[in-house]
Amino acid sequence: MEKVIEQIKAQYALFEANAEAQVSKNNKAAGTRARKAALELSKLMKEFRKVSVEAAK
Repeated sequence: MEKVIEQIKAQYALFEANAEAQVSKNNKAAGTRARKAALELSKLMKEFRKVSVEAAK
């Protein structure tokens, strides 16, 4: 489970940096990277839920 949490933290940091660049600097490429990171975060959250449920059993 720790591996998944570390991956989530890394993706969120990537998302945060790119989203900030899009908003503050109007960087369109950063927006694309932020959306990609958000999609990956969604997948990782589902994986976390699956691992968490298994650990709770």
